[in-house]
Amino acid sequence: MRKVIFHYHFFKNAGTSLDSQLKKNVTGEQWVTKEFPGPIEANRAQVAQWVAAQEQALIFSSHTAHLPVPQIEGVECLPVVFIRHPIDRIASIYAFERKQGTANFGAVLARNTTMAGYVECRLSIPRDRLCHNFHSHRFCLSYDPSVGDEQIRAEKALAELPFVGVVDRFDDSLSKLECWLSSEGFDVTLKPVRENVSRSVDQSLQERLDQIKSELGEDLYQKLLDANEVDLILYNMACEKL
Repeated sequence: MRKVIFHYHFFKNAGTSLDSQLKKNVTGEQWVTKEFPGPIEANRAQVAQWVAAQEQALIFSSHTAHLPVPQIEGVECLPVVFIRHPIDRIASIYAFERKQGTANFGAVLARNTTMAGYVECRLSIPRDRLCHNFHSHRFCLSYDPSVGDEQIRAEKALAELPFVGVVDRFDDSLSKLECWLSSEGFDVTLKPVRENVSRSVDQSLQERLDQIKSELGEDLYQKLLDANEVDLILYNMACEKL
């Protein structure tokens, strides 16, 4: 059985830092990355085809590959996923998009409004999940809707995944990941070096949350908490799992 690592690189969840470390453990084309279309069935089919075709690759990384882990004859994919406190993640997205020089919607919006304006706008857009239970939406795709509602499916996925890292516990997460991958036959060394960081990591998580609350105001901060109720549950589950 060929074993490979598949990194589900969720946006602003320390994925760049993780990828930089994973790449240092392989050579040449043994680390590969690719993005995929949104429609679920097409996405899953193309992900499976990609993994099967890249016979030289040991580590795969994608921002847009959908769960569940692809089932491929002769190949076992080891899924690596990181979760982040949803409010801290949203503030990081805003800071990141403000710095971008691109003309995409999020970057233009961030450069022309406050964090409060950015959050209000994002929450008002139907089906925009960037600031609304983002993790829940990504995890729930592991199971068919017949299994239950989005929260039930997301919690089930998180509970059953062999590894889920936590961004604000990055050092601990890498240590756990290193041990797990070693048990699966991968001799890797993962150092807690952070790259592509949008906000200071010198403050504690609580200090960052307090600052976000101050910038948003009491009412909008509560609105954001309500919009991410399931993600907060998932975050706490991941901390306990770790």
